[in-house]
Amino acid sequence: MSEYKGIKGFQVTTRTEDPVPYAQALADNPYQGVWGSGGALNTARAQHAGAGTQTSALMFGGDTNPPLSGRERAETESYNGTAYTEVADLNQARRVLAGAGASSTSAIAVGGYTGPGVYTGQTETWNGSSWTEVNDLNEGRSNLGAVGIVTAALAIGGSPPGYTANTETWNGSSWTEVNNLNTATKDAATAGLYTSALAFGGNLPPNTAKCESWNGTSWTEVNDLNTVRNEASGSGASNTAALGFGGEPPTLSKTESWDGTSWTEVNDMATARYSAASSQNGPSSLTLVSGGFASTKLATTEEWAFTGLDPSSTPAEGYADAITGDFYYNSTTGQFKTVNDGGAPIGTWAASATMNDARGEGASLGIQTSAMYSGGEPAVTANTEIYDGSSWTEVGDLNAARYGIKGAGTTTASIVFMGQIPPGTRSALTETFDGSSWTEVGDLNTGRLQGGSAIQGTTTASLCFSGATSTGESVLTESYNGSSWTELADLPTPSYLSPGGTGTQGAALKFAGGGPGGTALDETVSWNGSSWTDVAEMNTARRQIAGAGSQTSALGFGGESYPSPARKSLTEFWNGTSWTEVADLATAVSEQGGAGSTTAAMSYGGEHPPTTTASEQWNAAEFLIKTVTTS
Repeated sequence: MSEYKGIKGFQVTTRTEDPVPYAQALADNPYQGVWGSGGALNTARAQHAGAGTQTSALMFGGDTNPPLSGRERAETESYNGTAYTEVADLNQARRVLAGAGASSTSAIAVGGYTGPGVYTGQTETWNGSSWTEVNDLNEGRSNLGAVGIVTAALAIGGSPPGYTANTETWNGSSWTEVNNLNTATKDAATAGLYTSALAFGGNLPPNTAKCESWNGTSWTEVNDLNTVRNEASGSGASNTAALGFGGEPPTLSKTESWDGTSWTEVNDMATARYSAASSQNGPSSLTLVSGGFASTKLATTEEWAFTGLDPSSTPAEGYADAITGDFYYNSTTGQFKTVNDGGAPIGTWAASATMNDARGEGASLGIQTSAMYSGGEPAVTANTEIYDGSSWTEVGDLNAARYGIKGAGTTTASIVFMGQIPPGTRSALTETFDGSSWTEVGDLNTGRLQGGSAIQGTTTASLCFSGATSTGESVLTESYNGSSWTELADLPTPSYLSPGGTGTQGAALKFAGGGPGGTALDETVSWNGSSWTDVAEMNTARRQIAGAGSQTSALGFGGESYPSPARKSLTEFWNGTSWTEVADLATAVSEQGGAGSTTAAMSYGGEHPPTTTASEQWNAAEFLIKTVTTS
């Protein structure tokens, strides 16, 4: 190995190739990770419930003390990512209850067993300092599952009598019985939100590997777990990305990852356990499990973290390759480099292939090497074009020509919705594309144009928000489940004029756009699958903007100011917390399409003026070449 002496300020490692940056590793293999130790509970327990995330969790209730009677507990512990703190007790001691919630300061406790033969429907909500009794479940039960937040939750299955398929939804004030599971079960693990959930494993009887998916209206049987398990735990933010772990019999350490279609075995927990609790609301790439039974009740916590490498990799190998920021020497290229991870991307825009049809206000979707543009104006069109990384090709037309539309998905499985159909129809029309033709599917509940969408959505899980209805700019949010649209929580501010939108149905970002009177907005709001939250403002207000990326890593580019309309070349990068200005577009443009990620994006079409066929590609450096000083 080469030896480097006198290089100031750096420790140098040698590699024959560049490491895989975290973002790329996640894209390549999003379901791999490793378990590591977390802080220990103050009191060992099992049959308790959890809520929150890996860094802000709440654990409550459970069984801490034999014998068979009098073992139900009310103790609550709050986790900050490092250590647990004892906080206020539940009003009702109970075990085999369920929990849900967004953080250590916002949770809900549901049902449970309060003593011999007593199955409760009692519900309590946590505000960060105390528990408050609220309305009970319609059916008292224990051994149930729950998902969601304090204002929008789902209670699933349980016992008694015997085994139940009962499902109830919570709206912040009361429980409502909705469509049952296909199969009555207890002790199933759960993940997701009240509009997008999974229930898997449990006891029917016998113990099972069955999995069911909830779309906000009904349950569908999907592919089974690889391993039969009862009293397992789960975590995840939707029915398309979840983690299942532990269970019995025998006592299991096995972990499986769900990608929306199938389960994959990934790295085991260090300690096999069942009847544990988890950070129920955390993403599948970042979760924790606490307590449970092994040979005795446990106080230990394990934290799952993404590595991007396969299960045979050690934790050290995983993190070194996926998220290193270390300085290194690439012996193949003869260069000193660092990985540009975590900061604003260092990139540039450059001209790309021209479209066949000049237009703006169409629906855009896809990635840099596989993008689509449909509909648009000023000559209102149904035309659809696909970009393959080198050229644009016209494919099948939409069923209805329109502009002010939005879309999501891929070039072979896409969805577009809303728009204006001349002379003046605010359309609710939704169409899906299968790679060759468009099919009309279920309409939006409210027709509109110039709204926004989560561009990483799919034909079975899409999000539409804002837009101009017949009565003006709106706060509406609707989600699509593959057959119909459902209205969800409103935006905090009405908007239209094509705000930027990135992310998925369960984790989206909306930014900029037009407010009342056409005013250009600088606001940014984040969606967690059930509600919107105001986050940091953009540096420059604008409307008719395009975007690329995800909820936590996004680009916003182009657009126009108002009043004093002026088209913009400005590009800003969102890191999940704040916006940073990066390199401008070569040409100021508004109403254009956007696709891709924060390291490989596309801007195409739009108003220059005039309406243009031009496109630009954004490429950011993942590896930065360093000049070193030697002594």
